Amino acid sequence: QVQVMESGGGLVQPGGSLRLSCAASGTISSIRFIHWYRQAPGKERELVARISRGGSINYRDSVKGRFSISRDNATQGTVYLQMNSLKPEDTAVYYCRADYSGGTSWGQGTQVTVSA
Repeated sequence: QVQVMESGGGLVQPGGSLRLSCAASGTISSIRFIHWYRQAPGKERELVARISRGGSINYRDSVKGRFSISRDNATQGTVYLQMNSLKPEDTAVYYCRADYSGGTSWGQGTQVTVSA
């Protein structure tokens, strides 16, 4: 079993930065992917970025060059999403998802609001 929990959301002005954390617990060695998703009001949940156990990284086009996903290599248990040059359209609840050998685990989400 794997559990994940997000932290680091908040209110930021356009152009600002935030760093989200996804802390995994349980059988961390069984994790194959950690994903960051987001869901804005009235919209579908969408994939923002993901990192594989081997370190492969993918981003959705609208965040390329602004967002960066990384992993705590010491523990492999925490994945970060560094978000720079934030725009109002980045406002959403951000969710972490772990895909592991036993299934999938979602976090509760953390709110990111980009507003002047």
